[in-house]
Amino acid sequence: MTRVELTGVSKRFGGELALEDVSLSIDDGEFFTLVGPSGCGKTTTLRILAGLTEPSAGTVRFDGQSMAGIPPEDRNVGIVFQNVSLFEHRTVAENVAYGLKFHDPPGGVTREKRVAELLDLVDLGGLGDRDPATLSGGQQQRVALARALAPGPDLLLLDEPMSALDASLRDRLRKTVARIQSELGITTIYVTHDQSEALSMSDRLAVMRAGRIEQVGRPETVYEQPANRFVAQFVGENNLFEIQQVDGDIVTIEGGQQFRVRPPVSTGDVLAVRPTALHLGTDDNQLEVEVERVAFHGTGYTLHCDIAGRELVVESDRPAEGIVTVGFSRSAVTVLPAA
Repeated sequence: MTRVELTGVSKRFGGELALEDVSLSIDDGEFFTLVGPSGCGKTTTLRILAGLTEPSAGTVRFDGQSMAGIPPEDRNVGIVFQNVSLFEHRTVAENVAYGLKFHDPPGGVTREKRVAELLDLVDLGGLGDRDPATLSGGQQQRVALARALAPGPDLLLLDEPMSALDASLRDRLRKTVARIQSELGITTIYVTHDQSEALSMSDRLAVMRAGRIEQVGRPETVYEQPANRFVAQFVGENNLFEIQQVDGDIVTIEGGQQFRVRPPVSTGDVLAVRPTALHLGTDDNQLEVEVERVAFHGTGYTLHCDIAGRELVVESDRPAEGIVTVGFSRSAVTVLPAA
């Protein structure tokens, strides 16, 4: 297991700045996720950690040791990419064994025993003689995971390994990855653009935008206390309102409706209210809105409402139509700085 530190890491590709002054500390045995939109620098960060890309500035340390000049094969890192890239002319077992090309199996066991252990670990026991082409997408990703784990790496890097899978396969593979990481206690850095994966799988996560870190924290903290408007919008759905006027604990938003909030707030600040914090009926705050569309999602209803020409999203236990009153408590409001 490994403690990972990035200090002031930047990366330029020609004239384009892909990463800017990224600093992170990832604890030994932690499941840490880099989440953000496409092009935000997640994969570049992962490739720098793997030694596949050199930073333009800054330092990377594993357990305090600088990785400058250390090639990928000497970093004891396992990598699983979005594209599985299994060898079609080799069996499942031979694909897993390829992970031992540059390293002996840990613990002094034979290659055959190590491969069998890993196939059992990823729930593919008994499939070692199969052709990879006969496996499902989720099974192929588990072969790739077993191959990455074969040499007993200190650090596991996962670059959007589930993005090409359908929803049910993604859910099953998430559980497999989380179980294996917990059993092995291996430091894991996971890259995804899917905020639901980031929230459900991580010990901590970093939200990235345009090559920079916007916020680092536990999933609950990032979800409930976003650092800024971008994080509030990207991590889970949020209803955002710009403050037009402040009078004590009463603020006026665009459209003229008023909220009661907890000071301090300023004109231009943004109020964020999660759809799950809204309900039909009155509360500390209430809004008169018109329901325009109702979507049933199995455990309840999503109400898409109009308020002064903009959308308000409400998660409700029952459907509604026409003009309704939507309420929420002042404690449900997060105040975000205008910047």
